[in-house]
Amino acid sequence: MQKYNKLRKPDETARTYAAIDLGTNSCRLVIATPTPTSFRVVETFSRITRLGEGIINGNRLSKDATRRTIRALKICSEVINEYAPIYRSRFVATAACRRADNCKEFLTEVKRQTGLNIEIISSQEESRLAVVGCVPLLNRNLKRVLVFDIGGGSTEISLARVTNSGKTFIEGYISLPYGVVTVSEAFPNKDMTNLAYNTIIERTHKLLESFEEKHHIFEAIKNQEIQIIGTSGTVTVLGAVQLNLPRYNRSAVDGISISKQDLERSITKIRRMGAEGRKKHPCIGPLKADLTIAGCAIIEGICSFWPVSEVTVADRGIREGILLDMMHNRPQKMRRRNFYNRRNKRNNEHDTSKHGSH
Repeated sequence: MQKYNKLRKPDETARTYAAIDLGTNSCRLVIATPTPTSFRVVETFSRITRLGEGIINGNRLSKDATRRTIRALKICSEVINEYAPIYRSRFVATAACRRADNCKEFLTEVKRQTGLNIEIISSQEESRLAVVGCVPLLNRNLKRVLVFDIGGGSTEISLARVTNSGKTFIEGYISLPYGVVTVSEAFPNKDMTNLAYNTIIERTHKLLESFEEKHHIFEAIKNQEIQIIGTSGTVTVLGAVQLNLPRYNRSAVDGISISKQDLERSITKIRRMGAEGRKKHPCIGPLKADLTIAGCAIIEGICSFWPVSEVTVADRGIREGILLDMMHNRPQKMRRRNFYNRRNKRNNEHDTSKHGSH
């Protein structure tokens, strides 16, 4: 069986870039070469490793989870070596590694066994990269966008503004301290009870109150001045269910818009499938059956707090954000330092820079 997805033969003269997003639930690699406006993917690899499995019980990465993840990272390392020399690369870890007390030991072992240097990024940097990765899906007729990225261990929500020149600035962000893995483990029944489901919705509403008070998003969404983009496995599953796809198809799902009513119908359909039905569904499967319900609760919490009329589905995010950062900006150390230090004097906003379409 092919271990990874070789999409097309790379141009031997092109500079090659590599990005890894090591999340609480999955390990994802992409290798790409630049184009005049964006990039061309030459290879991808993705595996559900559940690195953050059980982390809610003691803030430690388990031995089984780290073994699974290191096996996946070994494949990533092998694939990257096939494309050496890599012109520029960045490998990041998110919520599980931010939370785990034994993460330093884990990353030391990753380095020893795979040769990969994994960087733990903040929730703020994670939010920024998610926005950058979704820039190609922006509606140029709207000047603001709200991007929510539901991970395994946290959920990042970013509010950004688009200038007339096409640049995007982060106005604000919030990180919800839970994602699909931590929610599914907190409520381990095969079918999340209505009480548990509604608890997640209510908690999401409570956490979003201060964000709303600071940025006054409600009225702007009500007046259709803000585009809503969702990026996560659950969001793309909802897109696939809405389209009645016989199997998942990224090109069909990425970039579609789903109305609030259709979103609610798809969520209801997924909940009514039951655990066994979700395991058998070609766009969900056994590895995502419990996670999808957890994700639906978080999505409902976000979309019912604000008067959302539709959501743009993004099958893209941190990996794509890393690539666009590396290809269209200065070296990473300089880039990140300037991102956090430089302020837009008029709006006091963070610059995510300009990117082309992907």
